[in-house]
Formats: sequence, C-alpha cells, structure tokens
Amino acid sequence: MARLRIAQAVVALLTTVAAVGQDGPTMGWSSWNTFGVNISESIIKGQADAMVSKGLKDVGFDHINIDDGYFGGRDKDDGHLLIHATRFPNGLKPVADYIHEKGLKAGIYSDAGRNTCGSMFNGDVTGKGVGFYGHDQQDADFFFKDCGFDFIKVDFCGGSYYHNEDHLVLDERERYTAIAEAIKNTGRTDVRMNACRWAYPGTWIDGAAFSWRTTGDINSSWESVKGIIAENLYLSAYCSKGHYNDMDMLEVGRSLTSEEDKTHFGMWCIMNSPLLIGCDLRNIKSETLTLLKKKELIALNQDPLCQQAYVAGLVNGCYLLVKDLEELNGTKRAFAVYNPNDAQKTVQVNLYDLDMGGLVNMYDAFTPRNKKEATGTFEVSVPAHGVRIYVAEAETRLERTRYEAETGYISVYQEIKNNQAEKTGIYETADYCSCGYKAGWLGQSEANALEWRNVYSKEGGEYNLTIGFICGESRNITVSVNGEKAKTLSCNSGGWQKVGTKTLTIQLQPGQNTIRLSNATNWMPDIDYINVVSTNPSGIDPIHNSQFIIHNEDDAVYDLSGRKVTTPRKGINIINGRKVLK
Repeated sequence: MARLRIAQAVVALLTTVAAVGQDGPTMGWSSWNTFGVNISESIIKGQADAMVSKGLKDVGFDHINIDDGYFGGRDKDDGHLLIHATRFPNGLKPVADYIHEKGLKAGIYSDAGRNTCGSMFNGDVTGKGVGFYGHDQQDADFFFKDCGFDFIKVDFCGGSYYHNEDHLVLDERERYTAIAEAIKNTGRTDVRMNACRWAYPGTWIDGAAFSWRTTGDINSSWESVKGIIAENLYLSAYCSKGHYNDMDMLEVGRSLTSEEDKTHFGMWCIMNSPLLIGCDLRNIKSETLTLLKKKELIALNQDPLCQQAYVAGLVNGCYLLVKDLEELNGTKRAFAVYNPNDAQKTVQVNLYDLDMGGLVNMYDAFTPRNKKEATGTFEVSVPAHGVRIYVAEAETRLERTRYEAETGYISVYQEIKNNQAEKTGIYETADYCSCGYKAGWLGQSEANALEWRNVYSKEGGEYNLTIGFICGESRNITVSVNGEKAKTLSCNSGGWQKVGTKTLTIQLQPGQNTIRLSNATNWMPDIDYINVVSTNPSGIDPIHNSQFIIHNEDDAVYDLSGRKVTTPRKGINIINGRKVLK
C-alpha cells in the first residue's frame, strides 16, 4: 500500500507545475549572468527560440527577461525612455511580442533611482537617467501597457548613495512601494516585480514585490553559491505563496563542477527561490539541460504549498532541510542532506527528527528510479559541496517537536539598516547552538519578538514548552500562545556561549498555533530553539503496535516502566514523544 502511495505522490508532484500557475516562484531565463549589458534583439529572440526548442518551456520555464543594457537615455522634451539604437533597433515592443508569440512571458529591468547598475559599473553611459525615479507612472505605463511586459526586476544602484554618482539617498520602502503602486495603476494585476536590494529588505516587502533578492550578486564559484545558501537557511519563515526569497539567477552550466551544479540547482528548488537560468541557451551543455529539466526537482519548487524548506538538523557538518508537499502536516515531505564542506560526509538521518514515523518510502530527486525504504534512520554519503534530496512518503506523520530559532519569524526583521540602532532582531551563526544558528538582538519593543506561527497540534491540549536560550545575565522572556500571555520567565544561562533551558506548561488548540517570545521594554535572551512536547505522549504506535513514553526534560527516551532507553530493542519502534498525525 505504501508503494502505491509513493507512486501516486510522484504523479502528483510532476503535475504541480501546471497546477500552481501564477503562484509559484518565477521560472525562466535572464540575460545578465552571461551577457551583462552586451545584449541585443537577436540574442533575446535566440534565447526564446532555444527555450522552446530545447524543451525548457515544457517543464515550466516560461520567462525571457531582458536585464540592463537596452537603454538609450531619455527624450529631452517629454522624458520618455529611449531604447538603444544599435542593440534594439526596432525598440522593445517587437521583442516582447516575439516572446509572447512563443507562448512565453517577457521580463524587463529598471532601477528605483535615476541610474542603473550597468551605467555605473559597466561603462554603459546610456543607462544614466533612465531609472524609475521621477518617472514612476510614465515608465510603468510604457513597460506594461505599451510593451506588454509581464515581469520587472528593479535594482537599487541608483537609490543607494554609496553607488550612484549624484549621491541620492532614497528609502527602499518608499521607492519600491511607489513603483508597485504605479504598476497597479496600469490596470495590470499579473505583473511580477522583483526587488533587487541585495539583502532582505524588511517584512514590508510582502506588500510590494513578488520576490526580493536576499544577498549580493551571485558569481560562478562555489564560495558564492555556498554563501548564498548560508544566508537563506534562516529565511524560511519569510516565504509564502506569491512571496519568495530570491537567491539570485542561476550559474548552472557555466563553470561550477557537475556536483556543485546539482547542489546549486537542487537547493534553489527545495528552498523555493526563483529559477532564472543564466547560461546561453543556444549552446547549453547536454548535462546542464538534463539537470535543468529534472521534473522531480522543479516539482519541489512549484509545489502548491509554496514552502521554503527549513532547517531541521545539523549532523556531521551537514544540514537537514525539510518541507511538506501537497498537504500541510501530511505524510508527503521533501528533505535535503546538504554538505557545504570540502570533504565527503557520512550522515545518519533520523527520520523521526523529520517528523516521519513507521516505514518511509523515498526516492532521490536527482535519480528518481533510485528508491529506498527505511524505518527510523538511514545512512547516506554526501560528496564535498554536494546535496542529496529525497521525496518521501511516510506511513505516519508525527507532530513536530523541535522549532529552531532560525525557522521563527521576526515581524520587524530587515537586513538593510544597522539592526542595533533600529532595535530589530537578527539571525547569527553560533557553533554552540543546535543547528549552528541563533536569533539575537530581540526585545526592546513588542514588535521585535520571535514567533512560530505554524505550531501544529492535532487534538490540542497540554504541552511542555522548553526554550533553549543564551544569556550571560538575567533577562526576561514573555511567552504568549495564540495572543494570550502564558508566563514571563527570568533567564540566565551562565554565559553568552552557553545554552540554558526553561520549561513551562502551555495549552495548544487543535490545528495551527502561534508561540511568541517577547520583551516589550528590554533586551531578551538570544534564542537557540523551542521544544513543544505533549505532556501525555504515551500511546500506541498504530504501525508497529508498540508502546512509547518519550521526551522528558532531559530529551531522553523512556519505556513504560520508566527505565531510560539508550538503545531500543530491535523491532521496537519508539517515537520521540510525537503524537501521530496520520
């Protein structure tokens, strides 16, 4: 029966690209990584032809995006944009029309300030004065009403004083919100805007853009790819349907190794980044084309739940990331074992830590014919700079008990301004924390709190909430559940690199719950994690008909007689204090 369910899951996953439609992350091609400002009408048309002829359109890649380099200044009389006379002698509309005739969507580029990045760093002087600033509605009408573009990337070189030659100091929120409003005023409701500010702009961006860059520019090196992944491991709470963390355009097929290409594309897929190919499609390598057309990976990116995989573990230097597929809290999940290290690693994957119990059927998304079964744990070897990504069907879905701080949400989170001056929380690397990250600089206002909005309980009831915190002095945490204050705790772990714990009893309602940690008047401790465990976890595992009592404050496992179990007898299935969901 389990084999039948996983077969059905494969079919469902491979059909999600069409089902998601306008909701999933943007897929397509962009001109910048290969061509920079040296683009032309023939290059863009050639990429559209290749996207169709090479079958990329058939698997969901449907955008052809023209980046910087098409500008020709502005008309001195009315300020209308002029198009580069040599590169695009017929203007932009015929190119957009050509893309549309291929059944594809057309994308364009601009800047929130006066000047584009290419005009400053690539010597393309015709990009001066062509940004949105001072021309919001005029340019929006031209792009989306006159030319019919469907997507726009809006850079911020012209809005950042240390970049632009006239030293404009522009506010990101004001500029991107104004441009979004101008697009709305065109009457188009289907335009996707990408805000390219090179760091997470702030939670306000949800109201302005479809996606937003979270890092500086990518380049075709492992250090660049590794760094971008690291900066997105703590952003899963800021991704939702129609709102995506953009890890930048793909460097797949350029100069990375084959294994690094697989990691690059696979992690972009499971972390729900937009997928914008950056190599020249006209002469794309067959190996690259095969990877980019891997339907099993694309299905993870375009899954209807639109979740970014979150960090669930760190084992032998490798990160475990996981997310639901098709149904929240269902038995279908995708997970990755990501090795950022320079040496091969062997990882013991505990499936219970991924909330999957009983017999788990799974296949490798890179090699879907490679199917396996496991109960409890399985071992996987991951090469240096590699990743293994699995689509799994579990016999039982367990309630999640561990919520890392880096999977929590800070309502005032931003990466643009000095967080200490703004009194906004941040996520920091910390090798003394369970998954290598912590949330810090929390408190000083009710808004600067850490919360988990997805704490699921099937039946509700009484739970023990254990908070893992770091604090070298006495500080308070106010715990709230579903908007109601539960308790204020005084915390001191005895050092700023030492994790302490506090436990209290809370009540959860059936379904989704929100647990919030705050301090409205002073700084609160840094947070490593929370554990949420039923106070009555004993019961019967419906798959193996075995009894269990698990997960006391010391994180130990106990049998029904109260004896501590370090190595359960073979054939006895012990589930770490999780109530079985399905």
